[in-house]
Amino acid sequence: MRGFSLSFQLDPRHKEPLYRQIYQRVKQAIMAGQLKRDSRVPSVRALASELGVARATVENAYGLLMAEGFLQSRGQAGTVVSAPESLSVPAPKPIRKDATRKPINPMLPSVSSLPFQLGLPALDEFPRAIWSRIVSRQIRHTSMNDLGHPPLAGTDGLRSVVARYLQLSRGFTCRPEQIFICGGYAPVLDLIIGSLLQPGDGVWLEDPGYPVTQAFFRAAGAVAMAVNVDDEGMNVPQAVKQFPDARFAVVTPAHQSPTGVTMSLSRRMALLDWAAKQQAWIIEDDYDSEFRYHGQPLPSLKSLDTQGRVIYAGTFSKVMFPALRCGYVVVPESLVDKIEAYCPLRICGTPPLVQSSIAEFIEQGHFYRHLKRMRQLYAQRRGFLEQALTAQFSPDVLRVNQQVGGIQLSASLNKNLDDALIAKNARERGLAVQALSDWQVERTERDDALRPNGLLMGFPNIGTQEQANQLAARLEEVISESQK
Repeated sequence: MRGFSLSFQLDPRHKEPLYRQIYQRVKQAIMAGQLKRDSRVPSVRALASELGVARATVENAYGLLMAEGFLQSRGQAGTVVSAPESLSVPAPKPIRKDATRKPINPMLPSVSSLPFQLGLPALDEFPRAIWSRIVSRQIRHTSMNDLGHPPLAGTDGLRSVVARYLQLSRGFTCRPEQIFICGGYAPVLDLIIGSLLQPGDGVWLEDPGYPVTQAFFRAAGAVAMAVNVDDEGMNVPQAVKQFPDARFAVVTPAHQSPTGVTMSLSRRMALLDWAAKQQAWIIEDDYDSEFRYHGQPLPSLKSLDTQGRVIYAGTFSKVMFPALRCGYVVVPESLVDKIEAYCPLRICGTPPLVQSSIAEFIEQGHFYRHLKRMRQLYAQRRGFLEQALTAQFSPDVLRVNQQVGGIQLSASLNKNLDDALIAKNARERGLAVQALSDWQVERTERDDALRPNGLLMGFPNIGTQEQANQLAARLEEVISESQK
């Protein structure tokens, strides 16, 4: 292991257990660039002997590093560094004293699930016992100072943890001060729109696209500009030609919502080029990029941004559970002061207790292990539903669309079927399917070839093939009755 000393000392009296000390030492070496990608690390036996600890101690440390993506086992070839080279860069420069942010006035202003419900992770598989222990520990350690007004932009602990997570998993570096914790995706939009948008500003919206995004921009007086989505994602050349002077673009490049397609690299670069020339803002909604079933998660659009035009939005609701009401937004350096100034009007809606618990959940490696399990589980459960629908319907009635990831499945319908009517009848039968046409930006008459016609279904809570078969049969009854 060139450039990495094995002579570091472990302190048995340290507050952290020995395996955590080994974990932190190896992780720091990777982050600092001492350990390069594909370089081999010592075997468990060799490192345990060198440090004078039990093999199980090193195994625990390596297991945590593997769960977080820093190391990868290659069988007889040994264990190697798998973290991206982008980690081996100098740390962000510390904030200069003359750049210290002005203090914010603290006195200023604060269903039950159904089958096929969208946006709902596998609640039956979340490690509730671990989460309960973490929350209980946070409560026990609550001090008098913790009972006062919470930080407007989020706790320092969670902001720092999110910054490290994004560097590893999404390939870009940011300071904690650029991260603002919000009570979900809607408050993220509210924060961005309230800080930056002026009535009459144009915004590119994917068509079809997430209805909540459309509603927020319309309510703020923005001009919604529908941009078609094809096999390469948002049709950026079309948007540049039709709406060159827009001030915002909202995209879901990892898995387009709702079609699931991935934005091509050429489209991403074209979008970034347009934003730089127009001094426009791109809002990257990276809502479920962690769940990709073929290959590794793709780099974020933010990681390609060299001009500081991308505002990155993420969430914990899709990985953990929606009741957290916790999302976050990463803004360019140039916007930190402006967003901070607006924060007192839209304070963080996630309680500090929840934020601290999330930070500990991530720091202890539970988040990464849960994420790894969910990738495998969702691939299986999507397969259950796809197999059931394929067996239940002929392709000329309903056809499952292929997707590389995400936690919802889209299916195309025969053009003679009315997806809105089917979705309405399905909801009356207790099936939470959604009509693809309801995600249109433009509701005016359109060419039939451009009008989306299909159904959207969540699958993470479909636990068995039998359950999937039963749900497909119920959906078939709804579609049959809707044709009468």
